[in-house]
Amino acid sequence: MTDRNRLRSAWNRVGSGQIHRAPRKWQPWLRDTGSLTQKIEDAIGQKLQVQVLRDCPQTLNSDESRYFHFKIRRCRVREVLLCVNNIPLVMAHSVIPTFSASGSNHAVLRLGTKPLGAVLFAKTRMHSKVKPARDIALLDKSSALWKKCSKSHVGLSSPLWARRTLYRLKGHPILVNEIFLPALLNYSTTKS
Repeated sequence: MTDRNRLRSAWNRVGSGQIHRAPRKWQPWLRDTGSLTQKIEDAIGQKLQVQVLRDCPQTLNSDESRYFHFKIRRCRVREVLLCVNNIPLVMAHSVIPTFSASGSNHAVLRLGTKPLGAVLFAKTRMHSKVKPARDIALLDKSSALWKKCSKSHVGLSSPLWARRTLYRLKGHPILVNEIFLPALLNYSTTKS
């Protein structure tokens, strides 16, 4: 029981064995190391719609700040819903430090309704053998991310499974949080 409570209150590395605490139906989504957008599009057989909720400068919450070892002060936060037929499947909350979006990475600030994965998983970057660090969490109503998600998704159930990945775009960190909404389970996860 202690492990279950720890999982609810903290992010845990996928490789720590904690993923087995998640219901089997969520495990392929939480474990996958590829583009979530591509995985969903393969499962549904069509392109996702990206609904931008927010894309603006913001200060980090304490949990995100700890993840960056308190070294980042300025960042851009991009929140989107990944939808099929206007039904939200995933809410993505991405933290883009100011220095990560400079120089040749500046395109990450002009995504519009294009998914962030289109930049992070571009063919030119797929050659890296290093897998990014990925954590999972069970978010309940006390979680800052759950609260953000519930503002855009009325009637949201609690708790929700989420994964967090620290990607590198030309060496610069971008933190992507993906909160899985119940409607996602309507689609097969045969590819993992």
